[in-house]
This record gives sequence, structure tokens and C-alpha cells, in this order.
Amino acid sequence: MDFSAIFDQLALTIREIPQSGLLMAALAAMAAGVLGSFLLSRLPVLGKMLRLASTFALMAVLVLVVLQLSRLDPRFSMAVPELGYPEQVVEGGETRIPLSRDGHYWLEADVNGTRAAFLVDTGATLTAVSERTAEEAGLTPREGGLPIRLQTANGAVAAQTTSIESLRFGNVAAYGLDAVIAPGLGETNVIGMNLLSRLASVRIEDGLLILVPNNPQEPLVTAD
Repeated sequence: MDFSAIFDQLALTIREIPQSGLLMAALAAMAAGVLGSFLLSRLPVLGKMLRLASTFALMAVLVLVVLQLSRLDPRFSMAVPELGYPEQVVEGGETRIPLSRDGHYWLEADVNGTRAAFLVDTGATLTAVSERTAEEAGLTPREGGLPIRLQTANGAVAAQTTSIESLRFGNVAAYGLDAVIAPGLGETNVIGMNLLSRLASVRIEDGLLILVPNNPQEPLVTAD
């Protein structure tokens, strides 16, 4: 058994805790529940109140976690603007992307008015942006968001979730799209399945990656 890998994962998890309001809230709720159990014999009223508050707090954290995880699948994606979860919409017209010399599909996208290169990766669950792109596009970590663990060439890293107000490329436009700010990606940005799965079809023909949105709209007009 590789104990060093286990210790590395444990250390990473511990470092992630202060970065997430949800994890901190869950730990505080559990601590309140334990304290309430100790107080039951001496101060039964206070002990019961603490345990009840702990139960409700943990239920609230669970609901928020489910809301975040549901947004990974367009069949269950929920928009809760009050909690910072906007509706994720992908629309536009058919877009064709040629195969690059490195054997990957790259595209130039507009992220909140900032131009950036993206790798189209059907193996990536979430769309990810580099720290530099996030800074230039004005993307900030979502308050209370659950850290996402990403595996990079340099090992596992904790990435913060964010919302992209507008992401445009070719004739495709995405609004309110969830993404992660990935510190271990260097300058690489990635289009993931949380966008691609919201398209009507994704296929390859004669070396072209063809993206077709649902409910096609008029072609987007972009500035040169």
C-alpha cells in the first residue's frame, strides 16, 4: 500500500477545508452535535437544541451539495439565482472545428469579452479556465462553493467553482456556465462535458469536430 499517496491526499483534503464555506459549515454543525450530546445529561434543553441545530445545518449543507452536483448533468441542472447558481444555457448554430496539428481540437473563445484559446476535451467533466484567464475575464470563485479536485500533471489540486456569464465561440454561445478555476493547468483552458452535453450533437466528420446546439438560433455576429 502506498502510504505516501494516502498522506498526500489527506493533506490536500485538509488544505481544502478552509477554502470552502460548505465544508466549514459542516464541520461546525458536527461539532455542535457532539457538544450537544455531551451536554444532554447536565443541560438537557441546551443539549437538545444544539443537536437539533446540528441536524438542520447538516441537512442544509447536503441540499447545497446536491444543488452543485446536479449542475453537472443537464437533465437535473437547477438554477438558483439567490444562491449564485444561474441557469446554464447553450444556444446558437452549427460550428465546425478543424483538427489541429497536435491531434487535438482547439478553438478561440470569448470569455466575458476576453479572448482565450480552449481545448475541447470530451474527457473533462467541467469546463476549466486557467488562473490568468479567470483574472482577465473577471471570474471569481463562487462563495460557499464546494472545491473540485482535479488531477493534473503535477498531481491533485483543489479548484474553485465559478460562473461564466458569457462564453462564445464560432456560432455557439453559453450563458451562466459553471466552470472551475484550475491552478494546475498552466495557460490551458478546457471546454468540458458540462457544455458539450448541452448540445444536440457532437460528432467528427472528415477530421472536423461538429457541434450542433439544441434549438438553433441565428448565427452569432462577432467583432473582428
